[in-house]
Amino acid sequence: MTQTLTLTRPDDWHLHFRDGEMLAETVPATARVFRRAIVMPNLTPPVTTVAQAAAYRDRILERAPAGSGFEPLMVLYLTDETPVEEVARAAASDFVHAFKLYPAGATTNSDSGVTDPGRIGHLYEAMEKHDVPLLVHGEVTEAEIDIFDRERVFIDRYLKDIRERYPALRIVFEHVTTGEAVDFVRDSGELTAATVTPQHLLMNRNDLLVGGVRPHNYCLPVLKRRTHQETIQRAVLDGHPRFFLGTDSAPHARNKKEAACGCAGCYSARAALPLYASFLDRFGALDKLEGFASHFGADFYRLPRNTDTVTLERRDWAVPDTVTAAGEAMVPFWAGQALPWAIRGQ
Repeated sequence: MTQTLTLTRPDDWHLHFRDGEMLAETVPATARVFRRAIVMPNLTPPVTTVAQAAAYRDRILERAPAGSGFEPLMVLYLTDETPVEEVARAAASDFVHAFKLYPAGATTNSDSGVTDPGRIGHLYEAMEKHDVPLLVHGEVTEAEIDIFDRERVFIDRYLKDIRERYPALRIVFEHVTTGEAVDFVRDSGELTAATVTPQHLLMNRNDLLVGGVRPHNYCLPVLKRRTHQETIQRAVLDGHPRFFLGTDSAPHARNKKEAACGCAGCYSARAALPLYASFLDRFGALDKLEGFASHFGADFYRLPRNTDTVTLERRDWAVPDTVTAAGEAMVPFWAGQALPWAIRGQ
């Protein structure tokens, strides 16, 4: 039985650092393991310009551990008013790597997002021209549409058309949660990819609702039925090169999760790599970890693969019950549960 596993240092292709004092927890938790991370721009106010992204990047780097070499890969937030010139400015920068489409009201801090994803074709065209990827939170937001159907409806209403109209546009379908999303990515060719989170890989809606509401398993897009979970698992177990690691790690204080209207998000940064390794080990597929975690995302973003390594050890390690962030208690994803893999030196 394998006792250690050394792989090319991985990257996280989707996460939330937040801002201010929260960065003192979130940035080191990621930078100790991951060399790079695609940083979501849904702050308050959102990061909509290259200048704002540069300032946010500086704040992140101030919190990175000395000698980590950590590189935040910045993303701009699309709005109805995003000028087409901002796409050219992003492409000319060396630190903005994508634009993020949030349908207005779909998730945390998305109120400034796009009200109609079908009406910003001029921006998709500019991203295609300048080869800047489009990252998609793929859900519609109408109240009359069942929350478990919103990803599927988004694909049918918007994403198929975007994919057809802009064939040279690189698209990342973030945090896929349904079989329909997996099938869309598989069928859409080399310029369409997806990120896979620990929560959508390891859990389904039973883990949210059976035996009482589990607020720390609540995320958006919401967990779906087991058949969808199994389809996501199969894409990862197959080693499909357009499905890669993106934690969607999203910190919220405990009192914001355990509330009458709890916040959506799972803070997985500290345990992410052991969680993915433990899943693959369960299916005898540890050989798929390096591609998923370290190679496929870099290849899709047309960035060099990392050259240093990280080592996992087979030993029991328990995720902390709580951590402190910005002076408040926060419950991490998989809190208090033991994992059979741990990162050497941590």
